[in-house]
Amino acid sequence: MGNLIWWVIVGLIAGWATGKIMKGSGYGALMDIVLGICGAVVGGWVLGLLGIGGGGLIASILVAILGAVIIVAVVRAIKKA
Repeated sequence: MGNLIWWVIVGLIAGWATGKIMKGSGYGALMDIVLGICGAVVGGWVLGLLGIGGGGLIASILVAILGAVIIVAVVRAIKKA
C-alpha cells in the first residue's frame, strides 16, 4: 500500500509540474497523476538507455517530470500532424 501512495504522490507532483512547464490547459488531478506515473516509466526507460540512475523522492519526481514532458510533446506533435 505504501508503494501505491508513493506512486500517486510522485505522479501528482510530476503531472502538475509538467502542466506548468508545457503551458497546457491542464488535465485535472486524476490525469495529472496518470501522466506523472506514465512519465516515470518513460523517464526511467530513457535514463536507463543513457546509463543514468538515481534514487530517492526528488530523483523520482525529476525522472517522472522528464518522461511526462516527453509524452506531452509527442502527443502534441501527433495532434498537429
